[in-house]
Amino acid sequence: MIEFHPVTRHIGAEVTGVDLRKPLSQEEVATLREGWLRHLVLFFRDQPIDDEQHLQFALNFGTLNHPAFKKDGASPIHVLDQTDPKGEGGDEWHSDNTFEPTPPMGSLLRCVQLPSVGGDTLWANTYLAYETLSPSIQRLCDELTAVHDITMSMKKAISKGHPFDLKEVQAKWPPIERPVVRVHPETGRKALFVNRSSTTRLVGLTDRENEALLPLLIDHIRSPEYQVRLRWRPGTLAFWDNRPTQHYAVADYTERRRMHRVTINAFPEHADR
Repeated sequence: MIEFHPVTRHIGAEVTGVDLRKPLSQEEVATLREGWLRHLVLFFRDQPIDDEQHLQFALNFGTLNHPAFKKDGASPIHVLDQTDPKGEGGDEWHSDNTFEPTPPMGSLLRCVQLPSVGGDTLWANTYLAYETLSPSIQRLCDELTAVHDITMSMKKAISKGHPFDLKEVQAKWPPIERPVVRVHPETGRKALFVNRSSTTRLVGLTDRENEALLPLLIDHIRSPEYQVRLRWRPGTLAFWDNRPTQHYAVADYTERRRMHRVTINAFPEHADR
């Protein structure tokens, strides 16, 4: 029987009673989806699955999201293989690819190889980040939109030696406006939707107003009571909802860390409206 064991009061649960090597029944998929929506990120321990089993598990919950910077025809498994992650971008609080016209619904990240120490990942509950703002700031945020731009993350990647053409990338993904408060299409709850990696300014505010309000909103999700921290082990898989969460990869290691990730889009019935 599938069971969920909360890791913190507000976010994260370990899942027992399921073997990801085997096909899931419709009832199991429904149970896992309900737990995922409730806990926002699920942790599956001791799952010795391969890439194909990883992919098939992911496709129970959404359609494949082609990684933004991979060539057409590339493997749907995105391999994160790092020994020097500082400044790569994962070590900032962010939601994935909010610069895209339709950001991914979620990701499933699996640990393959770890350094001897370090390499944890944290997630934050952005429902709670919104709900703990004062009512006056909530009302203001409800009316605002913000610009999401790939430029900041691209400049970091280029500075770390990745061979991207900045102008080409900017032409493919021009800046886009999004609501500061996102309404989850399945739960109806409001979540704060700005992040340090991609959000550049609040539309309609002066520079001085932006300098005061945007950092306040971005930093608000750093409160520990909104967060859960995962200490990885090989064979651990984390499955998170990208819509009401942000995550942070701790860049505290200099040995090899290898992770495999599948990213998914929402089925039409679960998509933003």
